Amino acid sequence: IEKFISEILGYDPQQTNLDGGILGVVKAYYGCVECQGRGSLHQHMLVWVHGALSPDEMRDRIAKAKDQDFCDRMKAFLDDTISSSIPPLPDSEIPVMSAKHHPCAVRGPSSNLPPEEYEAARSADLHHLAHQCQTHVHTDTCYKHCKKNEPRVCRFDLHENNVIPETTIDMETGQVTMRKLQGLVNNFCEIIIEAVRCNNDIKFIGSGAAAKALSFYFTDYITKSGLKTHVAYAALETAVKKMGEIDIHGDDQPVALKRLLQKCANAMISQQELPAQEVATHLMDLLDHFTS
Repeated sequence: IEKFISEILGYDPQQTNLDGGILGVVKAYYGCVECQGRGSLHQHMLVWVHGALSPDEMRDRIAKAKDQDFCDRMKAFLDDTISSSIPPLPDSEIPVMSAKHHPCAVRGPSSNLPPEEYEAARSADLHHLAHQCQTHVHTDTCYKHCKKNEPRVCRFDLHENNVIPETTIDMETGQVTMRKLQGLVNNFCEIIIEAVRCNNDIKFIGSGAAAKALSFYFTDYITKSGLKTHVAYAALETAVKKMGEIDIHGDDQPVALKRLLQKCANAMISQQELPAQEVATHLMDLLDHFTS
């Protein structure tokens, strides 16, 4: 993640690097490491870039006819950064990576290849990466909020017919609607997926309210407890029983109450399931969040 921030985002704490990274000049960032059900760790990150406008400023710019150029540049930037379709395989007879290769099993084409072969191999690698990492396959999770006798609709809004041919900007409200060239492909950034070689999801956040909501979402999400209610109460009952022989009404009442709280907390923590990957990161003193 640290290399991603310095090399891909091109973040400079001194704010002297005016070249920036793949998203332009990064003003700030904040990210948390989340542990999913299967134990694997992944990152949620918000990135603020220089030149970003507030919703009111964006509406004002868009409302002015002379700022049509601003809209065109905005759409060009978003379309260049966010991909929503599988890149085609190169039309070449040059041998390319087999589709059977798992994205994590290879590190892209060799830099020792001649230029033409390298570009063909890189295009093929990107095709296989996007196909295996970004193509959505419906599971029961997609429909867990659907009620009986109602149409089954994917809660991620990913389906074959969900196609939007081009990015548009509402000239009245400033609302940006991103293009969607393939309905079952999750949005991704080509440079990021080539570098990290795993699935990624990139979104344009056009308002401060949405940025705050997302910050709350992924900080709250990674700290949610997986402890079942009945297990928590059982742990508390055990802690209280262990404290039964202590007179909490005596002269040392504050100390006794503090010990009771500690035992209750420890009892619940001891029942909390922690994946091996998460435990390992703490034992290795690795970061669980990254911020500018």
